[in-house]
Amino acid sequence: MGTRLDEIARLVGGRLVGDGEIEIRSVAPIEEAGEASISFVANRRYRRFLSTTKASAVMVPPELEQDAVGPCIVSPNPYLCLQKVVRFFYGDGVSFPKGVHETAVVGTGVRLGTDVYLGPYAVIEDDCELGDEVVVGAGCFLGKGSRIGDHTILYPHVTVYHGTEIGRAVIVHSGAVIGSDGFGFAFDGKKYHKIPQVGKVILEDEVEIGANTAIDRAALGVTRIGRGAKIDNLVQIGHNVTVGAHTVIAGQTGISGSTKIGKRVQIGGQVGLAGHLVVGDRARIGAQAGVSKSVPEGTVVSGYPARPHREEIRIEAAQARLPELLKIVKEQGKRIEALEKKLKQRNKK
Repeated sequence: MGTRLDEIARLVGGRLVGDGEIEIRSVAPIEEAGEASISFVANRRYRRFLSTTKASAVMVPPELEQDAVGPCIVSPNPYLCLQKVVRFFYGDGVSFPKGVHETAVVGTGVRLGTDVYLGPYAVIEDDCELGDEVVVGAGCFLGKGSRIGDHTILYPHVTVYHGTEIGRAVIVHSGAVIGSDGFGFAFDGKKYHKIPQVGKVILEDEVEIGANTAIDRAALGVTRIGRGAKIDNLVQIGHNVTVGAHTVIAGQTGISGSTKIGKRVQIGGQVGLAGHLVVGDRARIGAQAGVSKSVPEGTVVSGYPARPHREEIRIEAAQARLPELLKIVKEQGKRIEALEKKLKQRNKK
C-alpha cells in the first residue's frame, strides 16, 4: 500500500502541483524511476530528465516547476525533501540486533547502557563507557577509558584509541581510526625523537565519519570535531585540529596539525591545508585547493596555491589561452626577425 502525494507534500512542507491522490510506493533516481515512485531534481544538470522520467511525481525547486510534465512538489530545498521522504519510506536503512555476541571481549569496569549491541570479535578494553542503544560492529576495538554516547553506531572494524570521547548519535564507518598518534617528532641534528601524544580526540554529537578516515589524537589537549560535522571517506585530520560545528569535508582532504576550522565551512575533495592556519566560519574551499594561508570568514577560495575564487577563475582562463598566446608570440618573433633583417640591409646601403 502506498502513500498519497498530498500527504507527502505535507510531510516535506512543499507546495503540491497536480493530482494529490496519486499513490507513491517508492523513491528512486530520476533516470530510473518508474510508476508509483517519486524522485527529485535539485541540480540543473538533471533538468533534462524531467521531460522523460517515468516517475509518478517529482520534487523540484521553484525555477524548475515549469519543466515538470506531471505532478510535482515544489520546494526551495528538494534535497532536504528527499531526506524526509527516504526516511519516511525506509527508515534509516539499517537495523541491528541487541546484546553482546559470545565472541566479543569486554574488559573490567566497562559500563554498558540498555539495548547495546557488541558484534562478533569486538574488543572493549577496561573502563569504557557505552550509552544506550550503542552499536559496536564486528571486529571493532575500543581502547581503555573510551566513552561512547547514546545511539552511536560504529560500523565493523572501527578502531577507537584509548581515552577517546564520542558523543550522541555519531556514526563512524568501517576502517576509520580515531585517536591514533599525531605526527610529532623533534630533531636533534642526527635523528628524530617521537613526542609522546598524550592528548585525546572528542567527536561531538551527531558527527559522521567516513570509511578509512584517520583522526589523530592531540599532542597535548584535544583534537575536536564539532557537533554535526560531516567528514567523508579517506580524510586525514592531524593532531590538535579543531573542526567547527556543521562543517563538511569531502574525501581525500588532509588537514595538518593545529589548524582551526570554523563553523559551517565547506571543504571540497583533495584539499590540502597546511598546519597552524585559521579557516573562518562559512568559508568555502574548492576541490584540490592547496591552502597555505589562513582563510577569512565567508571567503571562497580555490586553486593551488589557494586564492580568491574569482581571481583563480581569471587565472585559469588565461592559462587556457597559453597555447594561442605562444603561437602569437612565435609569429611576432618571426616578424620582428624579418624586420631586423630588412633594417640591416638598408643600413648596408
